Amino acid sequence: MRAMFKTAIAGILSIVLVGTVFVTGATAQCVSSDWLKTGAIQPQSWQGAAQFGRNSFFLVAGQEGNDDRIVGFWKVKFVSDGNPGIPDGAVIDNGFVQWHSDGTEIMNSSRPPATSNFCLGVWQKTGPSSYELNHFALSSDLSGNLVGPAQIREDITLNKKANQYEGTFTIDQYDVSGNLLVHIVGSVTATRITVDTPVGLVL
Repeated sequence: MRAMFKTAIAGILSIVLVGTVFVTGATAQCVSSDWLKTGAIQPQSWQGAAQFGRNSFFLVAGQEGNDDRIVGFWKVKFVSDGNPGIPDGAVIDNGFVQWHSDGTEIMNSSRPPATSNFCLGVWQKTGPSSYELNHFALSSDLSGNLVGPAQIREDITLNKKANQYEGTFTIDQYDVSGNLLVHIVGSVTATRITVDTPVGLVL
């Protein structure tokens, strides 16, 4: 009986592990090309709810003196500022981000899952309360066709209470040959999510 129980448990764990691997592979992309049109931005895609997901990577070897106050779970918003074809104040993305103590980061974008809404990055401390993030994603269109890599860079400053940060971002979308298709800039703000955060504050 005990042997059968162990076998059943092992089987269940194997199924969960395989399922996790497949889910991770299916959601490994963050940014979609539905905001592209022959290399240009489609203004109509910026109307309504958040429309964009961004990311980037940055080498973080030897992070001495890291300020771990940035570590945690955040509600983040990217807003356009100074982009031709995109109104100032238009929300580019409005998702969730997790900063890890090992210098890595993951983002759950508000992009439709079919267009790749999870992405990864790395960060390093650049000042007393400032940080730099480099974030990469693989962009696809609604049909699942690969567009190319997208790079998101952020320069942000954490407030004294360590419960909010703000700064600037850039998004560069490339095709598979490395040709720049779109360059977007704007401001990024975030609020820390805690065990007491109600759902009304993350909508």
